[in-house]
Amino acid sequence: MATTVPVSVVTPERELVRTDAEMVLVRGADGDLGILPHHIPLVTAIRPSVLEIRTPAGRERYAVTGGFLEVRGDQVTVLARTAERPEEIDVNRARAAKERAEERLKEHAADVDIVRAELALQRALVRMQLAEESKKTTAV
Repeated sequence: MATTVPVSVVTPERELVRTDAEMVLVRGADGDLGILPHHIPLVTAIRPSVLEIRTPAGRERYAVTGGFLEVRGDQVTVLARTAERPEEIDVNRARAAKERAEERLKEHAADVDIVRAELALQRALVRMQLAEESKKTTAV
């Protein structure tokens, strides 16, 4: 019986990673998901979150800003709107996006798209969280 499952993370621009995982963790539309080898077939939307792929060599973490996760046969595919490695994240840009989103949410103006501002805030927070966690892990 296999102890790993092939996983690929794909965005419209690139295939970010293709590896064998012992477990995949991500936030789905209805909550957190943990995918192990031999998982039942599944398709779900994913929310902006940190995607964690646990491999025999360790763990890999990526910031994903939504998309879909599909488990089919013995293959996991993450089709993400965007996905970044921790070292690719521009923390200053993420912080500026967070501040802009917070300002939009405070305005309560009729022309402000609240849902869009909340999603922008979630994306910025995920990116900042992963970058900060990565700094702490690298510093230790």
